[in-house]
Amino acid sequence: MSDLYRSALQARFAKAPQLPPLPGEEDEDDEAEDHVGALPGGMGPPAAPSRTPRAVRKHSPKADFAPLSASGYFDQATQVSVSTSDLDVRVYYTPPKFEDGTVMICHHGAGYSGLTFACMAKEITDMTKGECGVLAYDCRGHGKTKHISTPEFPEEENLAVDVLTDDLANLLRVVFPDAQSAPSLLLVGHSLGGSVCVRACPKLQEHRYRITGVAVIDVVEEFTLEALPLMHSLLNARPEGFDSPEEAIEWHVKTNTIRNPASARVSVPGIIVPAPPGSPPSSPAYLWRTPLRSTAPYWTSWFTGLSSKFLASRTARLLILAGTERLDKELMIGQMQGKFQLVVIPGVGHMVHEDDPRRMADVLVEFWRRNERVVVGVKKVGEL
Repeated sequence: MSDLYRSALQARFAKAPQLPPLPGEEDEDDEAEDHVGALPGGMGPPAAPSRTPRAVRKHSPKADFAPLSASGYFDQATQVSVSTSDLDVRVYYTPPKFEDGTVMICHHGAGYSGLTFACMAKEITDMTKGECGVLAYDCRGHGKTKHISTPEFPEEENLAVDVLTDDLANLLRVVFPDAQSAPSLLLVGHSLGGSVCVRACPKLQEHRYRITGVAVIDVVEEFTLEALPLMHSLLNARPEGFDSPEEAIEWHVKTNTIRNPASARVSVPGIIVPAPPGSPPSSPAYLWRTPLRSTAPYWTSWFTGLSSKFLASRTARLLILAGTERLDKELMIGQMQGKFQLVVIPGVGHMVHEDDPRRMADVLVEFWRRNERVVVGVKKVGEL
């Protein structure tokens, strides 16, 4: 049973839960927004029904769940103008310290932000002593990424997988305009982000970028598609919003959406936004940044064909799964043929990279070292 499928079932039957600025930031309020979180299954956290009226549930913020600055995890936080996509993209970046270094390009799942990779990014740069950099970003409709033509967040966003794929390729062509002098790239995607990275790989190779490998985190096509009909029940169960960032962080931790409180304190503030002016007093003070229900028309297309495209990628391939996740038939045959490396990490939920960032960094760094510095005559993982 897939992790997403399990999460959806648990959401139906679970009991109610107990309830300094970054470089490039303009002010302290802007920095505070860089601390909001993410959603499971790539499409929202496994919420339990909230049965207590909001007016009764309000409480003082708890210091144990106070947001943490991302400045200790990335060297830079900046907006990158990508005119070809009409986007002003929020990018978090720690560049490699050496000219021949590699950059891991990290794409989050639906409803998350680039800060979901913050703790993992620091582990990677520390392990490699700066030889490997990390770039994470907020995709369209998420985090602090906005449209150039309309700075206000639109009520509905085009989140078609082909559009998201073009956004990633366009962003990298702006950040690294010269493919010949650009560092080698290792594409890392969680859930929906994995599907985007797999599709972006051949596009980047067409433009002569060196792709060391593609890593997909905790998504298997067949079982994800099976679980999608239950997503509306899951979304019906989660809170409408929160009274403070601390409450949002606490909810993610206590529902085991994110099992690592330190990571939640960095990432969760990136997925909520203040309620618009004029909202009723009984309404939550913070709402979800990404209205996931409006993305329902895209859910099936996000994951359809993922397994075949992953196996067809002309680079090293890595699939990382949580717990005792199983493969679909196509991936099982591919694994027996040695077409990709499979790593299963125990003791974590769908947010593998947040729950155990050190173990995730170990896996990615080992994969990078094996495939970036290949000895002549030795084939890369998945190479026929």
